[in-house]
Amino acid sequence: MSVTVFDSAVQPQAAPKPATFPINQWYVAALSKELEGAPLARTLLGLPVVLFRCADGTVAALEDRCCHRALPLSNGTLEEAGIRCGYHGLLFDAQGKCIEVPGQDRIPAKAKVPAYVVREKDHIVWIWHGSEAHPQPLSEPPAYDVHSSGRYLYDGDVYHYDAPYQLIHDNLLDLSHLGYVHLRTIGGNASIHMNARMDVQSDDQTVRVVRHMLDSVPPPTYTAAYPFSGNVDRWQEIEFHVSHLRIWTGAVDAGSESIDDPHRGGFHMRGFHGVTPETETTSHYFWTMATNPLSDPEAVKAKVVEQTILTFDEDKVVIEAQYRNMCRFGKPATVDIHVDVGANRARRIIERLRQNHADNPTGERG
Repeated sequence: MSVTVFDSAVQPQAAPKPATFPINQWYVAALSKELEGAPLARTLLGLPVVLFRCADGTVAALEDRCCHRALPLSNGTLEEAGIRCGYHGLLFDAQGKCIEVPGQDRIPAKAKVPAYVVREKDHIVWIWHGSEAHPQPLSEPPAYDVHSSGRYLYDGDVYHYDAPYQLIHDNLLDLSHLGYVHLRTIGGNASIHMNARMDVQSDDQTVRVVRHMLDSVPPPTYTAAYPFSGNVDRWQEIEFHVSHLRIWTGAVDAGSESIDDPHRGGFHMRGFHGVTPETETTSHYFWTMATNPLSDPEAVKAKVVEQTILTFDEDKVVIEAQYRNMCRFGKPATVDIHVDVGANRARRIIERLRQNHADNPTGERG
């Protein structure tokens, strides 16, 4: 069979330069349930990626660009051996190596595309965003056994935000807004939210915010899902990590047990919030919500997830409107109030990591 020489008239374009985000980190790339069919195109941290599930069940991630004529590989089809380009049929394996060129026997040595390190754990797909010095992971991705322990029922979805990722961090670290933004669902008395006792602790990678609202009226989502007898003692525990947040909220009947007890009963909502930059001005927000129904579990789970969607829809409207207004007005001075402590500490962590990258772009450790 004759060998075709590829015409070089079409020059490949340089890959887009990644935006400056904290490196040597695991970021959420997808929820596992998203990868049950066709290839998934997604820009993560400024890099166009195609994600797909291989025949053996593992997940692969490649640069979303065929090395022949630059068609997105996400426009192609999945086969047992890998992903086939939808333009001229080049077939790539999970490592990005071309393993077949239809119509010729010889496969050019340069026929390959970059592959990214991904891991699937607890029904979450993580991608490693490494430096030049650390292209391979320095650790395993975070565990989240709320999804796999069997103690909770959960579901989730993905939002695309026309806003920078740190505005989502700000929103999740400051739950005092619930009494104003989420009156129909998880809100409750706004005054109680704003005056709740709050404890903030942090280190060089994480922030933890704990808020207690004792003897308060349970919000609509809580009463729809759990048989409270009256007022409740309510908690909000927020853990910020660079790539995701974990939020445990819930309530017990007022005075019935300590809400400092890690094994307390009552109604629980455990939220996973993977916040991954798409670009410097857009973001992916991967969320799940888990709960612990006492009875009629599927109906209660469905109700909690439905109410969660309503709250997140409300958050999205607020955050995107906030960002549009920030763009409109530029950078006038703003003021901080007492509820901003957690968000401000998280921003300092991100800025320190960003600055470390700017000072040491290869990511070498001293």
